[in-house]
Amino acid sequence: YGGDKYQFTLRETRTFEIIDDVKNMTSEVGVLFMSNFNQQVLSQLIKENQLEFEPLFTASPHVFISKDNPLAEKELVTLEDLAPYPRLAYEQGHNNSFYFTEEILRTLNSPKDILVSDRATLFNCLIGLNGYTISSGVLNADLNGTDIIPVKLDVEDQITVGTLLNKKAQLSRMAKLYLEELEKCII
Repeated sequence: YGGDKYQFTLRETRTFEIIDDVKNMTSEVGVLFMSNFNQQVLSQLIKENQLEFEPLFTASPHVFISKDNPLAEKELVTLEDLAPYPRLAYEQGHNNSFYFTEEILRTLNSPKDILVSDRATLFNCLIGLNGYTISSGVLNADLNGTDIIPVKLDVEDQITVGTLLNKKAQLSRMAKLYLEELEKCII
């Protein structure tokens, strides 16, 4: 879309920072998720900051694991199945509230817990340590390769992924095109 020259910024950051970036118009569009656990708190924060959450899709929880993990052959895993493996999650920095966590079921106890700050480290630990992380199950093999796979998690919860926009801002042409591409990706 940018022709021969362009400049875009794609930030992968913490939940609170996504909200703050869109509120302060550092970012035109944020992408985050809501679950039964965080919906009330995030909805209130979004409202207070004059933002708007627009759902893209709702997914059943999955775990991302290495294709070589012993659980990779299962179609459905339980929390009990996951107990022997390290749980990987994103650390949230100064805003370490469980409501800002990027994984559902984060409040459940795990005997092996590793917090990371970026996707590359998380993916390396999934492979190298036979760890897992709980996610939407959406994984693009073209971008992420085939060493990590999603497996459905047997829990009663849903993950709604959506965009975050500032009600006071007019979207640029590129932001509108980005939203159109997101819509195409989920169809």
